[in-house]
Amino acid sequence: MDYAVGTKASLTKTITAKDVQMFAEVSLDHNPIHLNEEAAKNSIFGRCIAHGVISLGLISAVLGNQMPGPGSIYLKQEIKFLIPVFLGDTITAEVEITELIPERSRYIIRTDVKNQAGKLVATGFATVLHS
Repeated sequence: MDYAVGTKASLTKTITAKDVQMFAEVSLDHNPIHLNEEAAKNSIFGRCIAHGVISLGLISAVLGNQMPGPGSIYLKQEIKFLIPVFLGDTITAEVEITELIPERSRYIIRTDVKNQAGKLVATGFATVLHS
């Protein structure tokens, strides 16, 4: 295992309407709260929000590209979505190794996503296999 407890990595992205539209096409999730400004006006949020899973995608990108990096297998994710991501928000996926399981080549990793105001959007833990 190449990393120690406390090792961190992050990735930041501004979420655009195009991102949400492309995700809707790939996932087949065409919920109007994500895609239709008129319909979203009547929601509890008052405007379009990004699919929550887009935040998980950024976590996956950090795990697969940075830490632990290429060859990683994302085995498990526990996540709690706290506040919505709106179109135009800039979100940062932050990961930190909290536990090593060397005999199984696994890491337990805290996964947080924050918006541009530093507010926690989603939080949880991932289990990642890396040999």
